Amino acid sequence: MKRVLTVLLLLAGLQSSAQKEIAPNKWLQLFNGKDLHDWDIKITGHDLNDNFGNTFSVQNGLLTVNYDKYDQFNEQYGHIFYKKNFSAYLVVVEYRFIGEQVKGGPGWAYRNSGVMLHGQRAATMTKNQDFPISLEEQLLGGNGKDPRSTGNLCTPGTNVVMNGKLITDHCITSTSKTYHGDQWVRVEALVLRDSVIKHIVEGDTVIVYEKPQIGGGNVLHADPAVKQDGKLLAEGSISLQSESHPVQFRKVELFDLSPYINDPAKLNKILHLLQHRKGTKK
Repeated sequence: MKRVLTVLLLLAGLQSSAQKEIAPNKWLQLFNGKDLHDWDIKITGHDLNDNFGNTFSVQNGLLTVNYDKYDQFNEQYGHIFYKKNFSAYLVVVEYRFIGEQVKGGPGWAYRNSGVMLHGQRAATMTKNQDFPISLEEQLLGGNGKDPRSTGNLCTPGTNVVMNGKLITDHCITSTSKTYHGDQWVRVEALVLRDSVIKHIVEGDTVIVYEKPQIGGGNVLHADPAVKQDGKLLAEGSISLQSESHPVQFRKVELFDLSPYINDPAKLNKILHLLQHRKGTKK
């Protein structure tokens, strides 16, 4: 009995220690709710950090993408990049679409934004480049009547492997439900270097892929020195899109998994606790 009690106490101690590893103070708040101090902005046709039309701003504590100062969209796709690269992490984003699409925005971009993963740095994009070479966790809102999943995968300048097969399609639909109206939606991405990546919507894993790599098309005017087709992506930038429909973000936070990536047992323990904490379903 004494030995059993000792084992139980040891297990409880290990559980407590692991819980401390994922405590709130261990999370990095990429968006601080006040300003865009740690972010770079790149909008097609404009120089780095030219925030044309005040596209990206903080309004009432929300990171806001708006087009109030645009006459026409004119394919001025924009991205706001967190200034640090990451390799293994869980990123959490809460978003909602608001208002009306700006004049001249393409039909496919209605209630459309995205979280770009393993992307190139903003400074390596050319002035006229439309999208960063990256993996996009696509964020879509419903139109009030038709099914339209979110958390899809789109691949500007990239390819992935699914079920052992190289996938070169530009967009792959997830299994998520449709979120109509201006409701807040929680999405996550679990990224483990150049191995497995999962998109998670409101606790459900909706798409899984592996071996992310540079390749394919669907990105214009990229520097050939950056677009090295076939190169596996083990790290990169995280950015949020402006694609012609106003959108707001109230949370952009990240748990860095890189300290555990070479310790499978510890990594699995942390992932289990993170999934339990967020209610994520495998």
